[in-house]
Amino acid sequence: MSVAGDDEGFMAAAIRLSRRHLGRTATNPSVGCLIVRNGAIVGSAVTALGGRPHAEPQALAEAGELARGATAYVTLEPCSHHGKTPPCADALIAYGVARVVISVTDPDPRVSGRGISMLRDAGIEVTTGVLEAEGRRSLAGYLTRQTKNRPYVTLKLAVSADGMIGREGEGQVAITGPQARAEVQALRAETDAILVGIGTAIADDPLLTVRTPGLEAQSPIRIVLDPSLALPLTSKLVQTARDVPVIVVASEEVWPLSADAEGLPPFVLPDISPTSGEIGKGPALSSPSSDSNVPASANFGQGAGSQPISPFVGEMPGRAEGGVPSTDPADVESRRTALKAVGVEIVYCNPYHPEILLPALATRGISSLLVEGGAKTARLFLEAGLVDRIQLYQAPVVIGPGGIESPLQVTDIPSGFTHTGTRMFGDDRLDEYERGV
Repeated sequence: MSVAGDDEGFMAAAIRLSRRHLGRTATNPSVGCLIVRNGAIVGSAVTALGGRPHAEPQALAEAGELARGATAYVTLEPCSHHGKTPPCADALIAYGVARVVISVTDPDPRVSGRGISMLRDAGIEVTTGVLEAEGRRSLAGYLTRQTKNRPYVTLKLAVSADGMIGREGEGQVAITGPQARAEVQALRAETDAILVGIGTAIADDPLLTVRTPGLEAQSPIRIVLDPSLALPLTSKLVQTARDVPVIVVASEEVWPLSADAEGLPPFVLPDISPTSGEIGKGPALSSPSSDSNVPASANFGQGAGSQPISPFVGEMPGRAEGGVPSTDPADVESRRTALKAVGVEIVYCNPYHPEILLPALATRGISSLLVEGGAKTARLFLEAGLVDRIQLYQAPVVIGPGGIESPLQVTDIPSGFTHTGTRMFGDDRLDEYERGV
């Protein structure tokens, strides 16, 4: 069907609406829906916090009788299956809408094309693909999890005028100004999880939460690549683990042998919201108390590169004072016990195998991941080809001697990325690059 004159304008509004709950709808996508009658919006909604109710029934309920003969603008194809809620396509039919305009077709095999067919079979006019590129961008996390069985990965870097992202031995160094930092807080608020390497966790002692007033509850799950369980108990991450979830990704070599008769660590991912398995494609993930004896590599990473990515020199500092953590089993067990006692969850998987870790995160509903540091962790994901979007901030400050070189400059963006825009935040410039979703 042809696109009507106002379709793009109303769809743009629906897409803007959908972004309000990004990162807050568990395993379901954040969808926007408008009900329009005679050129006026009579109902509007976004997928509710936690993922239910869906956008369509909320918008229809708001419109009431005015929905009959109206047009519905939906950013994602209405669902057609009976899950924990009835099909949204049935609701649109029952309310008597005359036309449905859709931005993106749902790749979920339970839905794909079926919602559209249900509507057309009921005599409803359906138009698809309106502002599809913009719609796919707003649904990038959900679409990536559905089609690639992993989260959508954003790499964020702040680079000084002399190409540095920090200074050796000085912890966090302010490179961008307050406007750019506020934008990063907004990005965190719409992301399911945020990841750093143990080097950054120790050197910078970051909190990795959302600190914008009123948005604190939208802080993402915090993930640390920590092969030897070196994360200090005094770190801000550990001290706040009961307030905002922290997952430590430890090497399989430090798996507690006593927990498994054969000494083979099952892959462990704890039940932290987003809830696991609602739409995930992979097998259920076992816990330390299960009887699974299957190592991580047997369950995940099928089709990925078979060669492990070796840890980079210097990526595994030990204690906060710079020592290497003891590998004595008793010391490792002591660190494990102490971390778990304060609420830190521990996952056993090669931290330098992102092609295994990411699908495992997807099976428990994590659709978007923000990689924030440091240089070696950024390089790890770039070299694995597992970055979907790059946010590259460039600031006028100069770090000077002792600087930590950025793994990426605006002049060497990897092939396959498209420059999607430039924005200014005070004196700081943000360039964004994306792969196709």
